[in-house]
Amino acid sequence: MDNPFDFVEKVVLVVGGTSGINRGIAEAFARARARVAVISRAQEKVDATVVALKQQGAAEALGFTADVREPEHLKNAVAAVHQKWGDFSLVVSGAAGNFPALAMEMSPNGFRAVVDIDLLGTFHVMQAVYPFLQKPGASIINISAPQALIPMPAQSHVCAAKAGVDMITRTLALEWGAEGIRVNSIIPGPIEGTEGMKRLAPTDAIRHAVKNSVPMQRMGTPDDIANACFFLASPMAAYITGAILPVDGGWSQGGAAMMGAGLTELANKK
Repeated sequence: MDNPFDFVEKVVLVVGGTSGINRGIAEAFARARARVAVISRAQEKVDATVVALKQQGAAEALGFTADVREPEHLKNAVAAVHQKWGDFSLVVSGAAGNFPALAMEMSPNGFRAVVDIDLLGTFHVMQAVYPFLQKPGASIINISAPQALIPMPAQSHVCAAKAGVDMITRTLALEWGAEGIRVNSIIPGPIEGTEGMKRLAPTDAIRHAVKNSVPMQRMGTPDDIANACFFLASPMAAYITGAILPVDGGWSQGGAAMMGAGLTELANKK
């Protein structure tokens, strides 16, 4: 059998790919010598990421600016990638926003902002990339969050948005399966060094408590998530679609519940 993880010169698009987990995914596929494109809001971050992807070994690297909340701008950026390289083998959709806030202290605009980025943004990405996917053979991976499965205080906006993301994943797996397009979600656990962990675990004490609450007794890394993406995008996962895959060291089996006290404390300090 040929190497199932051979992504040399395959077209990989990572939306939100200039920071955190998503940049880690983009860099991992660059090291696999794929053609990797990133789309994000800030031009300076896009430019820096493209340079890094080339240094990591990408066959080619591109970057475009667009906001997932602006569907027409997003469609233009996606079409520009397609014009350069052709149909997409893999699309990773990972744009997200978060902040701790109790429901009765959150403004409607605050709730809406997270829903707009996470939920509507995912929908916009799916619509934008569909015309340019390999049919059959394309893989889509939505980056979800534990809040999609586990209710957490001060996270009602994220819980609602990410649960919606996972239902989009399941629904599109049904709608697009006959065309040979696979759609799955990954739910990362606590990932060290990311903006999300800086916001939700800003102190050494909270980070220590989070690490101890993971059954495997460590936080994850962006490479842990990238490795799961390699599997889901590969022929080894050819019969997997509509799956919601936690990559969290077992955290969702119970440890994630401990975040409640810490998030409530953070929200009360604001």
